Amino acid sequence: MTPHEARSRFVAARVARLATSGPNGPHIVPITFAVEGDMIVTAIDAKPKRGGPLRRIRNVEADPRVAVLVDEYDEDWTRLWWARADGHAAVVGDGASWEHAVGLLRARYAQYRDSPIDGPAIVVRVDRWSGWSASG
Repeated sequence: MTPHEARSRFVAARVARLATSGPNGPHIVPITFAVEGDMIVTAIDAKPKRGGPLRRIRNVEADPRVAVLVDEYDEDWTRLWWARADGHAAVVGDGASWEHAVGLLRARYAQYRDSPIDGPAIVVRVDRWSGWSASG
């Protein structure tokens, strides 16, 4: 899969998994996201979370290297594929970058138009798009 095709499939997906690494090892969580150019944004919304700063936030602050993965599973294995974005992330708590990230998320997911995004955003600058497809 070419980087262009990987990015195209990535953009079309509705959910991704964010992989970070920190002092306690690797951590992966499902996320909603939006893509603009070679930038991926996600944010901490108002859905219930465990107390304290989230591990993904702490990990990005300690080590900004991340991977974000989308995939397609089908019982017909000729339809399997995955696309990954490797890059460097930053936590944005307020200001123009945060508002831009939240705006992208609200434009993509109707649920965010009525539900608050009250936490920080994670902005990933993608260094590499890659992927694989069973169909070649």
